[in-house]
Amino acid sequence: MTLSIFDLFSVGIGPSSSHTVGPMRAAAYFASSLAADGVVERVSAVRIDLYGSLAATGPGHGTPTAVLLGLEGLQPESVTPAQVDERRASIAATGTTLLAGRRPLALTENDVVMHPLTVLPRHTNAVRLTAFASGGAVLAEETYYSVGGGFVEREDGAAAAGAGGGAGAGAGARASGVVAGATDGAAQPAVPYPFRTAAELLQHCRESGLGLGGVMLANEVALAGAGDDAAESVRARLLAIRDVMDECVATSLVRTGVLPGGLAVRRRAPEWRERLRVEDPTGAPEFWQEWVNLIALAVNEENASGGRVVTAPTNGAAGIVPAVLHYARTYLPHHPAVGADAPVPVLSDDDVCVRFLLAAAAVGVLYKEQASISGAEVGCQGEVGSASSMAAAGLAEVMGGTPEQVENAAEIAMEHNLGLTCDPIGGLVQIPCIERNAIAASKAINAAKMALWGDGSHHVSLDQVIATMRETGRDMSDKYKETALGGLAVNVVEC
Repeated sequence: MTLSIFDLFSVGIGPSSSHTVGPMRAAAYFASSLAADGVVERVSAVRIDLYGSLAATGPGHGTPTAVLLGLEGLQPESVTPAQVDERRASIAATGTTLLAGRRPLALTENDVVMHPLTVLPRHTNAVRLTAFASGGAVLAEETYYSVGGGFVEREDGAAAAGAGGGAGAGAGARASGVVAGATDGAAQPAVPYPFRTAAELLQHCRESGLGLGGVMLANEVALAGAGDDAAESVRARLLAIRDVMDECVATSLVRTGVLPGGLAVRRRAPEWRERLRVEDPTGAPEFWQEWVNLIALAVNEENASGGRVVTAPTNGAAGIVPAVLHYARTYLPHHPAVGADAPVPVLSDDDVCVRFLLAAAAVGVLYKEQASISGAEVGCQGEVGSASSMAAAGLAEVMGGTPEQVENAAEIAMEHNLGLTCDPIGGLVQIPCIERNAIAASKAINAAKMALWGDGSHHVSLDQVIATMRETGRDMSDKYKETALGGLAVNVVEC
């Protein structure tokens, strides 16, 4: 399976790609399967079992609601926060969920069965859905695994048509059983530059003369299918992703008050934006740090409130790529002195965004293929660390870095996020998650600058640091992997 950039950057709702987006996709697929089999009207009850991290932090991440809405047929790519609020209120008021949007069942969040201490062998994020006939006979049962970034896999490993953001018709056939992705069961088109490792990616760059983004674009065009307009279609979809990121920031900057969930975390982004308007009325380059912090906070405050975000590559780390992309779009003209042999290229805003996202996605593929982007599997190093690494690569690419320098930027960013735990207070994607995105965005910018002051040669390769991240995650205690059973989650009193 070749991953698409639109698998890594897809639109969904907060607060979590693995605990909200993935479970909603799984439940929507289960409902559509029942409809395809013609048995929806025979279903008298559905049992929902959540296991491992989905049970431990699921309520704080909105997992029970997400599963119910998925059973109703709603999809994370198209559902709005207003629809979520309306349907959740209706389910609570009536005590019924509309299976596939039409079959009323006595089913609410209170009926979801939690198994926080039971981890199924395949992955810690598991949901089992069972549909029963009126006599108690099982009509259908499926176990799904939400493996990070909104990706979902079935227990049986069979390919499944899903609801996510694959490259186009027929582009996302998931032989590994991934539900997410625009799939229709057709064979996936061959790509010109298949890669799983950074070494393979760099070899393609050397042989083709392309950068990381160019290799990713060539593959994406192949996934999109034949046609003269394939490249333009990919470009348009990337710019649409950029627009959703911009809309997320704009929405967040006018929403005041506190975030939901009981911690009473105050929204800071609107206040910070007003202060920056006063202190930096002309957009002076010395204020870049404050604006990067603001963008990261704005995105993650919107995510924490269940707003519409771009998984990049996850919801918990959704603020890093937009924040560093903002830096690239706003401040690169003020930082041209990378070196006489590597001047910052003069690019339009659209070109900056497209090249940035392509290079970032190429690095994201490496983490998804070789390790994990799931905080429940490898800790926050897999979410914030991967996003920081991706953003560093995107920035280095648009600053004119060679493929070796871009790879080095990605390596530096992850190397200094190794061991990062996932210990959200109250199981909410708020503390330390929101500030952590701002800090990681700055790390990404610094990593890109450091890499561009070198010649691309370095002692630790990106493949080695990805392997280290994977092994560190394997060795990490489960209480530090999105269970809210360790770290800040237990040492800070909720109030």
